[in-house]
Amino acid sequence: MKEFFRRTRKGFASEQGPQEQTQIPDDLWVKCTSCREIIYKKELNDNLKVCPKCSHHMRMSAREWIGLLDVGSFSETDSNLLPTDPLGFVTPDEAYADKLKKSQQRTGMTDAVISGVGSINGLWLAIGVGDFAFMGSSMGSVYGEKMARAAERAADLGIPLLTVNTSGGARQQEGVIALMQMAKVTMALTRLAEARQPHIAILVDPCYGGVTASYPSVADVIIAEPGANIGFAGKRLIEQIMRQKLPAGFQTSEFMLDHGMIDMVVARSDLRDTVARLLRLFSGRPRPAEPAEPVTPAPTYATGRA
Repeated sequence: MKEFFRRTRKGFASEQGPQEQTQIPDDLWVKCTSCREIIYKKELNDNLKVCPKCSHHMRMSAREWIGLLDVGSFSETDSNLLPTDPLGFVTPDEAYADKLKKSQQRTGMTDAVISGVGSINGLWLAIGVGDFAFMGSSMGSVYGEKMARAAERAADLGIPLLTVNTSGGARQQEGVIALMQMAKVTMALTRLAEARQPHIAILVDPCYGGVTASYPSVADVIIAEPGANIGFAGKRLIEQIMRQKLPAGFQTSEFMLDHGMIDMVVARSDLRDTVARLLRLFSGRPRPAEPAEPVTPAPTYATGRA
């Protein structure tokens, strides 16, 4: 809060000069993209980026999703993998190599996925998280390699795999190399199955294209956030091809649940407990004893919860 409030000289003044005017940051407030409510940014972050008025789940970065794990437990892996430009792809507007550099500078990430090992309630797992801010979390060679390695690492260590998936599809700038990642990650999951370890997939808004069509859809448990848009092609494209109006709520997580495409819809505030419960069930461990005194969890994933 120190950055928002500054101590000024005591007493009253009839007016302030240009140098004495209080500077208010421009990003104190956020408008909900669903109900258009203006929300104090700190209140939104404390509520896990869920609108307190309409419960719309806003997008979170990969680093914020890592806060789902126990505090201090996460160890990043494969951070040295860097995307290349195998096709020398250039559009009239921008070269792919330049677009990669801009995305890396803007997000602080090398590519659209962060992977590693961590724990939830003391239960260890491998994790791979996509970040929509990096080129729409499009699946290219590095994306696929990180997810495949995460699955193989989980198999080698004998621990479950958790993936948090958001994407616009395969990365067109890498052509068929991007499409090959669908099969590569899915095949890596067969090793995980042979090791008798589960894959839990969380689908967050939006999740489309080759990502939805491949490895998340074959997970042992598929969870989605409320209101998340999930599908292969977009709704408008399907309507144009079919030449008919699609039903209300088409491709939302609730629609997918009703039609048997996912296993459950879980609010963001309940995700950590839900995943922990699933990990205990798969591991065969009993439910831990309730604490003598109630423990108040930390308010946001970004800071982590013990």
